[in-house]
Amino acid sequence: MGGGVNEAVVSGALVNEAVVSGALVNEAVAIEAVVFDMDGVLIDSEPVWERVRRGFVADCGGRWAADAQDRLMGMSTAEWSAYLSSDFGISGLTPGQVAEQVIAAMTAEYSQHLPLLPGAVDAVRALAERWPLAVASSSPRSLIETVLATAGLESAFATVVSSEEVPRGKPAPDVYLAAAARLSARPQACAAVEDSSNGLRAAAAAGLTVIAIPRPEYPPAADALACARLVLPSLNVLTPDTIAGLS
Repeated sequence: MGGGVNEAVVSGALVNEAVVSGALVNEAVAIEAVVFDMDGVLIDSEPVWERVRRGFVADCGGRWAADAQDRLMGMSTAEWSAYLSSDFGISGLTPGQVAEQVIAAMTAEYSQHLPLLPGAVDAVRALAERWPLAVASSSPRSLIETVLATAGLESAFATVVSSEEVPRGKPAPDVYLAAAARLSARPQACAAVEDSSNGLRAAAAAGLTVIAIPRPEYPPAADALACARLVLPSLNVLTPDTIAGLS
């Protein structure tokens, strides 16, 4: 973690002491619910999204920028489809048509292989025995439901919120605020599990206690990672004791 943030190692996790002792966390609050991001947390989908959208842009005669995937991560469907349509040299397709074709390609990819991350199923099921869970994802609801059904995790989550259903995508806090509301929990009493810069910023802006599990292929920015109370190496160490220790 950069920027002079003090870190302590506790049971293999990095504890961000600046967040614990500073303005972002003023007092211990018992965790009442846990909210998961999906892409990059439960499934290794960011490479799939990049491959599909990069291929789509190329097929349409457009230009894929070197930092495109970093910019797109966390955007809602309406946001990324408009961005591809306007900024990548694609002509003749509306944002709605862009979204429809890309989502269809993603669904086809998942039907062939669901890239679940190691420990995802076990972590979700273990936490669901003690807390109500939600998904707060930038993916469209159709893809979220496909992933949870394929993974056998539908019953583990009390609610699902897509960024399609709120005014603004990540890094705005909207999707996390909506998830907490649907769980009937205060945002400050919820833990969020995130991986990306925009996702970490969104969860922190909503007031949740943030756990970061970064993907090495898409490392979050130092300022975003500094929002996390804990930084874990993988889902394998995301246990009920980890969550309880945040209180």
